[in-house]
Amino acid sequence: MDIFEGAKGEKLRKAALAAVALLALFLGVQSVAGIAGLRYIGAGLQATNTIYISGHGEVLAVPDIATFTFSVVSEKTTVAEAQADATKKINAIESYLEGAGIDKKDIQTSDYSIYPQYEYQQIVCVAYPCTPGKQVLKGYEVRQTTTIKVRDTAKAGELLAGVGGKGATEVSGLTFTFDDPDNVQAQARDKAIADAKQKAQALAKELGVRLVRVVSFNENSYGGPIYYAKGMEMGIGGSAAAMPVAAPEISTGQNKVTSDVSITYEIR
Repeated sequence: MDIFEGAKGEKLRKAALAAVALLALFLGVQSVAGIAGLRYIGAGLQATNTIYISGHGEVLAVPDIATFTFSVVSEKTTVAEAQADATKKINAIESYLEGAGIDKKDIQTSDYSIYPQYEYQQIVCVAYPCTPGKQVLKGYEVRQTTTIKVRDTAKAGELLAGVGGKGATEVSGLTFTFDDPDNVQAQARDKAIADAKQKAQALAKELGVRLVRVVSFNENSYGGPIYYAKGMEMGIGGSAAAMPVAAPEISTGQNKVTSDVSITYEIR
């Protein structure tokens, strides 16, 4: 009996024809895609004729961020007394900084420590053998270090003097850098790539070849020396903390950001 006879057979025959048509359409699409992709055949093969070019770029930019650290140190006979004294000084300094326009998010505690303080007591020798001296606990030292980010670099000198006048024992580490270093680095990279491309085009012209594609790329980048203000490590404690402190003159200067790239081109 013929399976395509009758009403049921007619439906089966139509379904088979539809399946054949869909298969033909699929094969046709695959063939067209294969032909269109012929121009990419060999694109993944390792290049044998290449030239290696290096490029250098650098950007000089005025830093827009200043950072420095200060420490508050308190020595008392008990931990509680030392902590209370240090907290009082820190609160006064942070209140001053916020009043000077420093946002709370730019004030960060970077270290907090408590150390026992001992003194060596020598015992007077009155009979042999002599009794050795001993370490005697005299109190505790609480040290809190805070890092400040200054977004208005013109205020850096004023703030350095201000925290000293409010009870900071040590002020140090003034540096100038960028709030968005990636942006400056990208500018240096663009210059380095343009430098390498110009060299590659000139060399290709001299060799009588043409550049085909980039085979490899590598970048070595660095921000150069960050500017550190001279003489900004100050021990302020004692009576000097209560005396007016003249604001130091701070020169922001420029930071140099560089990028060195190496590019390998395929040539023909």
